Amino acid sequence: MDTEDPNVLPGFSIENADLDFDDDDDVIGKKGKKKKGGGFQAMGLSMPILKAILKMGYKVPTPIQRKTIPLILEGRDVVAMAKTGSGKTGCFLIPLFEKLKQREIKSGARALVLTPTRELAIQTFKFIKQLGKFTDLKTILVLGGDSMDSQFAAIHTLPDIIVATPGRFLHLCVEMDLKLSSVQYCVFDEADRLFEMGFGEQLTETLRRLPEARQMVLFSATLPKLMVDFAKAGLSDPTLIRLDVESKIPEALDLKFVYCRPDERYATLLILLREVIPRSAQTVLFAGTQHHVELISLILTRAGIPNTYVFSSLDASARKINTAKFTMKKVNVLVVTDIAARGLDIPSLDYVVNVHFPGKPKLFVHRVGRCARAGRSGTAYNIFSNDDIAHMIDLHMFLTRPLVLSDARCIGVAPPDMVEAEHQLVLDYVKHIDLATAFRISNNAYKQYIVTRPAASASANKKAKQFKIGELQVLEDFGKVMEKLNEDKKADKQKKKQKKIDAAQKKQSTVNPDEFRSSFLAQMKNYRPQSTIFELNPKNNAKEVVVMAEKRNKDTIKIEKHKQKQLELELEEQKKASAENVPDEDEYPKKKKRKPVKDEENFISYQSKDAVEEDGYAINSFAKEANSAELTVIGDTAADQRSHQRLQKWDRKKKKMVNVVNPKAGKIRTEHGVWIAASYKTGRYDKWKERTKVDEQMARQRQDSDGSDGEEAVSVQKHDYPHTHWGRHNAKLDQKKMRDLGLKSADQIVKERIQKETKQAKERVARLRNLARKKKTLGKKMAKSKGK
Repeated sequence: MDTEDPNVLPGFSIENADLDFDDDDDVIGKKGKKKKGGGFQAMGLSMPILKAILKMGYKVPTPIQRKTIPLILEGRDVVAMAKTGSGKTGCFLIPLFEKLKQREIKSGARALVLTPTRELAIQTFKFIKQLGKFTDLKTILVLGGDSMDSQFAAIHTLPDIIVATPGRFLHLCVEMDLKLSSVQYCVFDEADRLFEMGFGEQLTETLRRLPEARQMVLFSATLPKLMVDFAKAGLSDPTLIRLDVESKIPEALDLKFVYCRPDERYATLLILLREVIPRSAQTVLFAGTQHHVELISLILTRAGIPNTYVFSSLDASARKINTAKFTMKKVNVLVVTDIAARGLDIPSLDYVVNVHFPGKPKLFVHRVGRCARAGRSGTAYNIFSNDDIAHMIDLHMFLTRPLVLSDARCIGVAPPDMVEAEHQLVLDYVKHIDLATAFRISNNAYKQYIVTRPAASASANKKAKQFKIGELQVLEDFGKVMEKLNEDKKADKQKKKQKKIDAAQKKQSTVNPDEFRSSFLAQMKNYRPQSTIFELNPKNNAKEVVVMAEKRNKDTIKIEKHKQKQLELELEEQKKASAENVPDEDEYPKKKKRKPVKDEENFISYQSKDAVEEDGYAINSFAKEANSAELTVIGDTAADQRSHQRLQKWDRKKKKMVNVVNPKAGKIRTEHGVWIAASYKTGRYDKWKERTKVDEQMARQRQDSDGSDGEEAVSVQKHDYPHTHWGRHNAKLDQKKMRDLGLKSADQIVKERIQKETKQAKERVARLRNLARKKKTLGKKMAKSKGK
């Protein structure tokens, strides 16, 4: 989440300006010049809402507010995408107040706002209170973990707006048999997080209880596939508004690709963090699963690189602490997964490192797009191995960038000597008892990650076979490191030469046997023989020598054949590129045409004949726009990945993996993490009704309202006035009317009941005291009589 000023409420951009509350769009200033009435004044808002907006200090709407508020006011269903802190809260609250306007007691809740977390719900509730300051609308807050009895009582007050978390709200709906037939306006705030946190079933069950004529608004930072399917099913002809991170990579962002073997991934990462990326730079590392996040964090800690980490199943308080460490620059390296990185917004980010290559180009753009923002420059290093070559080719096709292997500025390898040295260090770290278990678990998680990751395209897989790893040079970013290595090598050579000269001089004078032995052993260590161990001291026609000679001959033949194939493939590609004429159809063997299976005369299609044309002429096609904006992230835990894989099966006819019915359909997850039936009822509401005798009170109020002016009295009794002078004045008048009619409000009934109970308790205490005094006096009298 964004770190915001506590004095500034979310949802609007603030401008320092004098606050005028005139009804006109054009306001005359002191000098007689007309001020332009742009912004909220031009949206045609009612006076109480506009007054509250201006009173809070907001005058100019944000870009997302400018686009969404007019559409929502028209009554259209909207799916809006914008990053956190762009003013999404104001987008759905301003139309909410404009639609409801006044309090209605008889109808019940008319607006529903569902949020993923308690903190966001409380924040939205506070904002509603401030924005609805000059309206008489009643709002209640329904949160998991709070007393259900108080929530039963709050719903019985028939509020206009309900702000809730989906789990507890559905629980109340099931317990109280709420129909929600009066809801006109429904909002799903941070919808991607709602689906990400497993509230999909709760939202579907809630949607079934809502009337068909309601208006639906979804606000989200990203658009996963589950949410697209939900929007298609639950919204009527929705409009997609995108103001999220652009699909293009910023020009100021440099992309670097570093190849390594799968085992040397962590060694390459250590070289980047130690030698290339400055220690003071803010760097985010993206890993495949939470097990890799834990392992990378442990390896970096052992290597002396301060870091912190965040993943989805991490405790909320620990997540806040770890994120704060990074944002406050106590630590400069943050290790995250894709899911955990959704709520983060770090404007001063310098470097991004993809430790594990993402499965989709859109996900790659989503990752690296966190760098080089607001005119700043940045660099994204992407470590890839043999498993990732096809996905990297897909990425370059998506970005329409050429992939030139000889370009050492963009793609290359790390210095081999340094990689070997760091790899040995990593192997030493992994032998430690803490890292050994994490390393074993992460290896299993990587296999699952590769299986569940979206597959690359067929053309990319074909090109990946022709990818020549041997042509890759050392990346230019490692140039300084290479210079240091070369200087060190030269220095070592000079030292060795000097040692040889010194040794020769010493030999001439005196030959020390210990020194001779140590120098001889050092020479043996550096000795690399040209032949194998089987060919040492060969005899004539020895079996070992003959076998090794045959092996060498076979290998040389295979190598030559492979080189010839590579040359032939290159020549074919050149011919295809230079060929101007398309080859005739006669050159290819003709395939047998299958007879059409369907009967053209009697066949009735599901779609009309001009359905394709109509779809092409359509102005707003949510399906097409949503498919282009879709961004699905696989879970960062092994359980989530297994469930993702389990929800698909092989279809023989379609010859591809297809989705199957979710085994947890019709079930919801409780606050304790237990999966139960969505219609499960505990009977707590019935017990509460018996205990509080709500039905009797409501029947008594109906009997009282049957007399003269009864309806007026009931409406007066339940009317909530704003906290202003005239509001208090009207409330006092209404109370006087009620006293004259002999009616009592719900608050007065509760107050009288409490006073009665306290009075009875006091009387009981007084009675006990009197009895104690009487016993005491009787005891004294008995003692005196005995004494006499």
